[in-house]
Amino acid sequence: MKKYILLIIAFAIGFEAFSQDSLKRQSVYKYRLGLDIPIGLITLGTGATSLILRKKKLPLSFTELSNLKPTDINKFDRYAIYQHSKASAIASDVFQYTAMVSPALLFIDKDIRKDWNTVLPIWMETFAMTSALTMFTKELAKRNRPYVYSDYDNGNKSSKDARSSFWSGHTSITAASTYFMAMVYADYHPHSRWKPLMWTGAAILPALTGITRVKAGKHYWTDVITGYAVGALVGTLTPFLHRREFRRK
Repeated sequence: MKKYILLIIAFAIGFEAFSQDSLKRQSVYKYRLGLDIPIGLITLGTGATSLILRKKKLPLSFTELSNLKPTDINKFDRYAIYQHSKASAIASDVFQYTAMVSPALLFIDKDIRKDWNTVLPIWMETFAMTSALTMFTKELAKRNRPYVYSDYDNGNKSSKDARSSFWSGHTSITAASTYFMAMVYADYHPHSRWKPLMWTGAAILPALTGITRVKAGKHYWTDVITGYAVGALVGTLTPFLHRREFRRK
């Protein structure tokens, strides 16, 4: 999965360069080499580094697992240790994958559809950057997932993924997707009556994703809160930084 994300990152950078030369009309957004080159380099750098760090990461040993105690976790996060809902795990996957493809709905709008060669690469850049930062932080932090402290045996306590709790990738990617959608729609239709609904949906779906990740015993509250904040920031800021100087009336 992580290798595919790096391919998306590289494709997004190349596609942006191609699209910049092929623009024939002004869209709401434009490319800025002073912005897109650093973002591309940071994304590629953190994504590649995360793969190297993951190869070097060792799973928890039997001795390490035996010495873990729920009291090692702060009271705010300790709730997640006792959660292991399979239904919530499935729901969180559904929320994430739905959010990942949801920006395609923007192209139902004729104005946005005309600018597909700017909107699409900016979305790819948003997704790639969120994914790369998430992977990099997971491998750097090496935080144990809640279920390793639980008596419930899901068969994954000795896997590398058991040390990839911080921050929640499901939540960050979902938030980046929904907030990107709301931001782009608002930029193209600043006076639309649907804007409140778009922003409400953007806020609710990643929140539900985060809650289900905690209920599944996959993440702590601090994991999903941080993932939500990062995803929302990247999803909002990336299109914002690509705006032209004018706003459509």
